[in-house]
Amino acid sequence: MSEKLDILVFGAHADDAEIGMGGTIVKHTRAGRRVGICDLTFAEMSSNGTVELRRQEAEAASAVLGLSMRSNLGLPDRGLFRTDEHIRRIAAEIRRWSPKVVFAPYWEDRHPDHIACSALVEEAVFNAKLRRYMPEMLPTTVSSLYFYFINDPGRTDLMVDVTDFYTEKEQALRCYASQFTGPGQNADAVDTPLTAQYVERVKARDSLLGQKRGIGYAEGFASRLPHEIHLFD
Repeated sequence: MSEKLDILVFGAHADDAEIGMGGTIVKHTRAGRRVGICDLTFAEMSSNGTVELRRQEAEAASAVLGLSMRSNLGLPDRGLFRTDEHIRRIAAEIRRWSPKVVFAPYWEDRHPDHIACSALVEEAVFNAKLRRYMPEMLPTTVSSLYFYFINDPGRTDLMVDVTDFYTEKEQALRCYASQFTGPGQNADAVDTPLTAQYVERVKARDSLLGQKRGIGYAEGFASRLPHEIHLFD
């Protein structure tokens, strides 16, 4: 049986989690929390890089983030659909690691795989708690499901101050040189939205969100459910 995680983050591709919540991940691993990432695909349809190079970059980024584990389900890139098989694979991963909190991409994004990943994880979290679903594995009830932003920011229900960990977030993103460097730095690359100063735009986004609360950098998250508080201080 795998050792339980405090947090399990799902992404369609390696680098999704780093873009959306790399600072939050580092903040929690530095606090002693066990955090893992599950990438659904090997990003084999990416215009730049190769599957093997992306795997090496993900390993390097994982070391920066301080992850307890990183897995890849090997589902088809640009072939993520709300099928029973895909939901079962994700639900099995949730049950394997029994996390307290799960994160998935926000349900609106320019990339169809991010939208599909969001929906698949949401259904898998629900199914994972049903004792008659996949009875060969023990059910797992996730206490909270949150959604992080990749390309398109949406409504922000909560934010995490990541100012003290932003250097590590940038370092983790820079591990994906195949994705964020264009033809000017890499002769084998082609221009994509990711090569057009994407990391700088992520940094500007996180800075702008932080300004709303007077902090340096923040990462935002959405929730389907309202947050419970006992007293307003």
